Amino acid sequence: MKYFAAIVWFLALPLFCSSPADAENKKYIVLATTTSMQDSGLLDVLVPLFEKKTGFFLKTIAVGSGQALALGSRGEADVLLVHAPHEEERFMLSGNGIRRRKVMHNDFIVVGPPEDPAGIRTAGSAVEAFKKIAGQHVLFISRADNSGTHAVERRLWQTAGVQPEGMRWYQETGLGMGQSLGIASEKGGYTLSDRGTFWALKKNLQLAVLVSEDALLKNVYHVIEVNSQKFPKVNAAGAKAFADFITSPEAQQIIKTFGVSQYGEPLFYPAAGQE
Repeated sequence: MKYFAAIVWFLALPLFCSSPADAENKKYIVLATTTSMQDSGLLDVLVPLFEKKTGFFLKTIAVGSGQALALGSRGEADVLLVHAPHEEERFMLSGNGIRRRKVMHNDFIVVGPPEDPAGIRTAGSAVEAFKKIAGQHVLFISRADNSGTHAVERRLWQTAGVQPEGMRWYQETGLGMGQSLGIASEKGGYTLSDRGTFWALKKNLQLAVLVSEDALLKNVYHVIEVNSQKFPKVNAAGAKAFADFITSPEAQQIIKTFGVSQYGEPLFYPAAGQE
C-alpha cells in the first residue's frame, strides 16, 4: 500500500507543482495599449526601466484603444493602457477589469495643411471646425479603427450634426495615428490627433496645429488590470506590478519631463492619483 501511495503521489506532482516553463511564463506580461504610446516613444523609455526594476518582461501590443479593450475582454492581455473613457467604463462594468487608475493626460488637436483651406484656424471650437470641414467638403482623414481617438472624432461629428461616412471628402484609413498623420500630410487633409504623437512625428509632416485647447479634446489615459478571476490565464501579479510602476512617483516624473528637451514641451502630463 505504501508503494502504491507513493506512485499516486508521484503521478499527481504535475497537478500541484509548477514546472520551470510555468515559472518562466509568469515573468511575461502582455500589455495592450494604444499606437500613441508606441509612436510617441514613451514606452521606449518606461519599459526597460520597468523590466529592470521588477524582473518581468513586457510584450506590447500597440493597437487602438477599442482593440486593446477587446483583447482584455477575451483575457488575451494582462494589463491595458488606454484612452477611451466611455468604453473603459463599460469594460469595468462587465467585470473584465479589477482596477482602473488614471496615469496621465494630454489633449487631442485638429491638424491640417498650414494654408488651412477650410479656414478652421479661426473656429471657436473643435465642433465648429468639423462643421466647416464638412460644409466645404475638404478632405478629412479618419483613423476609423475603433481607437480612443476615433471615438472622440465620432462624438465631435455627432455633436456637429454631421454624418461623414460615405462622403467623398471623408477617407478612412483603418490605421494607427502615425500612419494616418502621414496620409493626411501626403494628401493635404485634416485629421484629429493626440498631441503626443503629432509632436513626436511633426518634423516629417506638412501639417499644422489648427484647433486645440477645447474641453472636448481632453485626452486621459488609464491603466487597467484585467480580471484574473474571470480569466485565469491572466498574469495578475505582473499586471499589478506594471500598474503600480506606471503610477509610481518615479514613472510619473519621467512622464512629466518626456519630450521637453526635444520638443520644448511635455508630450503628456502626469495624473496618477488625480480625480
